[in-house]
Amino acid sequence: MLLMPANSRAETEFSVGADLVSSYVWRGIYNAGASFQPSVGLTAGGFSIGFWGSSDFSLGAKEVDLSLAYTIGGFSIGLTDYWWSGEGALDYFQLFKKDANSHLLELNLGYGFDFGLSLSLNTFLAGAQDKYPDEDEMDMKRSFTTYFEAGYDFSIKDVNLTAAVGLSPWNKTHAYTGGSLFMGGVPYDYSTDGFAVNNISLTAKKDIAITDKFSLPVFGQLSFNPAIEDVFLVFGISF
Repeated sequence: MLLMPANSRAETEFSVGADLVSSYVWRGIYNAGASFQPSVGLTAGGFSIGFWGSSDFSLGAKEVDLSLAYTIGGFSIGLTDYWWSGEGALDYFQLFKKDANSHLLELNLGYGFDFGLSLSLNTFLAGAQDKYPDEDEMDMKRSFTTYFEAGYDFSIKDVNLTAAVGLSPWNKTHAYTGGSLFMGGVPYDYSTDGFAVNNISLTAKKDIAITDKFSLPVFGQLSFNPAIEDVFLVFGISF
């Protein structure tokens, strides 16, 4: 979801794209069924800004994320504002109000090596959802949910592959990273008591030739979540 340029370049570039996916799975957690996920982005000299969205075809789930990032060499740093809500919701501008629970602000750090290995560390800094009750369950404390992922890119013939392992390093964390998410005081069912591996995935990408001049990029992902004993197989088309 975070838009990061591959390298720092002086020229300005504008991008528009979209994915059509059989289901929306993020960090080892099922978010929605078949979904359409458009994106727009602008990069200039290592800086980038982008919007990424998702709308499913059945439940009316809606997401719009704003990302800001800077990349120098293999290192990247950025912020992502996630906004999840139902179709027709009118609460986008409740930015991090005390009782608002539709925004989450995340700090993103990453480093990419020349030989295909990439590392990322992501921590929620603000948002009403990222909290847990204290020992007396009388007050809510900030969780600072953290998700770490290591990925490795390689290829076999004309198929590009990415193997990844993602984990939550500590407890009392957000449901989407294998921990405890409280919305309106009600816990989700994805909580763990501590360190948890919640995403082991293999993603394959390939361009399928339609004509001599046009190819359709497709991808598939097999993802396991050991923390909640779940598995997903996702197919997608990129435009």
